[in-house]
Amino acid sequence: MPKGYLVANIRVQDKEKFAAFSGMAAPVIKAHGGKVLARGPGAERHEGSVDGIVMMIEFESIDSARTFYLSNEYQAAKAVRDACAETDLMIIEGAD
Repeated sequence: MPKGYLVANIRVQDKEKFAAFSGMAAPVIKAHGGKVLARGPGAERHEGSVDGIVMMIEFESIDSARTFYLSNEYQAAKAVRDACAETDLMIIEGAD
């Protein structure tokens, strides 16, 4: 079964609130079997003009990624993130 991936580009406006979001999100990611593959502002941008923190999280399946995203715990963390950052977020199934 293909893995599921959550990919986000996050443009932070309030670093303190974003730190609170990160502290809330990390244990939820782990509880849902997520593995952070990449995170940070240092992405090499060869095309486009979107900047921010890029994050890629691997889950056992696309269903696991969706369950994580829709969980009450993550939605509570997301509410904090929404108050301090603009985010582009996608969930995609991995290629076999």
